[in-house]
Parts: sequence; C-alpha cells; structure tokens
Amino acid sequence: MIDRPIGLIGAPTSAGAYAPGQEDAPSALRDAGLVLRLRDAGFDVVDLGDTPRFRWRPDREAPRAMHAGAVRAAALAVGDRVADALARELLPVVVGGDCTVELGTVLGWRRRRDATSLVYCDPHPDLNTPDTVPDGAFDWMGMAHLLGEPGARRELAALGDRVPALTPGEVLLFGYARARATAAERDAVARQAIRVVEQADVAHDPVGAARRALEWAHDRGSFLLHLDADSIDFADLPIAENTDRNVGLSFEAVAAALDVLLASPQLGALTITEINPHHGEPDGATLRRFLDRIVSAFASPR
Repeated sequence: MIDRPIGLIGAPTSAGAYAPGQEDAPSALRDAGLVLRLRDAGFDVVDLGDTPRFRWRPDREAPRAMHAGAVRAAALAVGDRVADALARELLPVVVGGDCTVELGTVLGWRRRRDATSLVYCDPHPDLNTPDTVPDGAFDWMGMAHLLGEPGARRELAALGDRVPALTPGEVLLFGYARARATAAERDAVARQAIRVVEQADVAHDPVGAARRALEWAHDRGSFLLHLDADSIDFADLPIAENTDRNVGLSFEAVAAALDVLLASPQLGALTITEINPHHGEPDGATLRRFLDRIVSAFASPR
C-alpha cells in the first residue's frame, strides 16, 4: 500500500489526440469520486487542481504536427505541478488527457530528482514522429520526443535542461504489442534496443510480467509509471480513446499488473492517460468500475 500522501494533478487536454473527449477525463474522474474513494481507502490526498484545459480541433496550419504549441504548454504546466508535488513530498498522480501528458511528468521529475526509469504501459510504443505518420496526432509520438528520435520536434523534445529527457536504457515498454506498432516504431525499438515486456506475456502472467518490470527498474532508482487506457481491450472495458476490440489485454490482467507495480516503494509518480469518459455506460458505471479497481490496486500490500 502506498505510504505517502498523493498529490492529484488533472491535465484536461486533448491537444495531442485524434478528437475531443480526453480533456473531460479529469473532471469526470473527480465526479465519479476519485478523491473520496482514495480517502475512504485510507490515503491522504492533496488535490492540486487542473492545468489549463484544451479541447482538440483541427489544426489546418500544421496538419502533420497538430497543436505543437498547445502540447508544449500542457506539458510545461504539468511539469510545474509535478515539481511542486515532489517539493511537498507528495506522490504525483497525474490524470489526463492524452499521452503527451507524460512529457510533463518526466519534466517535473527531472526538476526535483535525478535517476529514474519509465515503465510505459501501452501496447503502442508512441515512437512515431511527424515525418513517419501523416495524421499529426502527437499522442502516439510522445516517447519519440522523450527519447529524441530523428524527426522529433525541438519544441517538445527540449522542454527541460536534459535533452533528450530519457535514454533508451531508462525506458521499458510494458505490454508492447508489435503487431499494433508502425514500421517506424518497430525499427526504433530495435535500433535503440529498448527493453520490452510483450503484451502476450502480460496476458499470460500479469503478476510475473510486472515483477520482471520491477526487477529491471530496481537498479535505476525510483521509476515513473505510465498507464495508457489503450492497454485495456475496448470490448472488455470501453474507456479508452482508442476503440480497438479483441486485440488488447483484459481489464483484470492490467489491474493485476498494477497491483504489483503500484505496491513498489520505488514508485515515483503515476500518469494515467487516454481515457475518454464519453465512452462506456451513460450512467458512469464503466468509469466507476475502472476507479474501484484502480483504488484497489493502490491499496495492494507491499
């Protein structure tokens, strides 16, 4: 069970997304009782509020790199809140928002801490750039900018003093699905020798897969944990922006892995992204089911 006060940070942005929706996730999670549920489970929660809201719209001036300025502004704002949480000895829990929110979490961590690693729970490695994909959505380009991939935009790859923000040896792709990656992403994973735990391995043994991730992170100090809701198959729990069905992990497999990862004393911060609260049951039952299990994972014994 986490033994530090939680600093809750909302990042209501869909600047990097394909469509609107994710900007409403922080308020929807609060409305569903996120803070109350955590407190009822015995956690001290300090709600640090939300960063400025941005709702996606077409960016016709930069079709292959939509809203780079808004993505940058959101990441900088998240970085400020994360750094503030760490200064107050809080565990930053960032709820987004699209995947580019992670740039801000890493930035804020680097301002206050040094050694770290990133366990990136996402079937997609997010190693695309505006040069390799035409859609202009930065939310599947975040890792490319954290690692400074060729073609990464300078305004996003150089948010802080350390460029690139992470090295390949500081990243583990957890639940990586090679078949769901682009050719450019598969090339980047191989070229940079990024460590992976395959989606099939998580499906077969989520607890064992999570323990292997912790073994990898052990010598790297505190680790940051990124959870993309796309990790959960949409047919099992329709909560993500991405509606891919029958190709992902079950909700319980993801949750079982989280039981292990969130119980680690090395956990430095948690970022949850890609939730579209407009999917799922209209009465909010889907979101409440998600919250119930996430809070349970927070309370897992060490």
